[in-house]
Amino acid sequence: MKPLVNAPSRTEQVYHAIRESICDCSLEPGMHLVQEDLAGTLGVSRQPVQQAMLLLKNDGLVVESGGRGLFVAPIDRESMEHHYQIRLVLDQLAVRLVAERSRQDAAFKARLRREGDAILAIGKGAEQAGSAAEAVRHDVQFHSFIYDMAGNPLIRPTAESHWLFLRRIMIGVLLHAARGPLVWAQHEHILDLLVAGEVDRAVTLATDHVLGAQQALIEAMEAGKADHLFGAATLS
Repeated sequence: MKPLVNAPSRTEQVYHAIRESICDCSLEPGMHLVQEDLAGTLGVSRQPVQQAMLLLKNDGLVVESGGRGLFVAPIDRESMEHHYQIRLVLDQLAVRLVAERSRQDAAFKARLRREGDAILAIGKGAEQAGSAAEAVRHDVQFHSFIYDMAGNPLIRPTAESHWLFLRRIMIGVLLHAARGPLVWAQHEHILDLLVAGEVDRAVTLATDHVLGAQQALIEAMEAGKADHLFGAATLS
């Protein structure tokens, strides 16, 4: 076998570029993806775009509609609820483990406070600047930080595939449900409870945090406030 090359391949670069555009809703749910256009925009040949599309289909971010081609996967309520169910369980587990570690380890508690506060400061700044996509990136960073601090190395990789879907959902929540300030206030409160080692209270607030975001999105969808983001138009 030949040594692996560290630099990302052209296919990986294309995959990540398109994936990020889907996750931050620059490429909206239901949008027709024309491979020639994508190749032209990215300045590459069609081959890496074709290969990237296979990876994106495996992620569930791109779907094929008969003979009509490839489309950004729509966001429907049932899929949203399924992803939120998994996220809820993972967040509850991570928060419980972090709070328990904080109660037992002073050095861990100090690190949790220091690094958590830094993430909160950056995230609040992004939210106040009005960039929903950037605020969501830091939102994911906050939750990923908790996953990492939980001490179970399986939590974060298990969550990552769901975040690919949920990041698009969260953009909609911030843009259409006006939850930005509340989200970051809850993050701050969750961190305080984790640092204090308040296991049960931290789990309760984390639960309310996830379910509140889900309910806000459901209400936005039912009110028709974000039809262009949440796949109101079908692909059939």
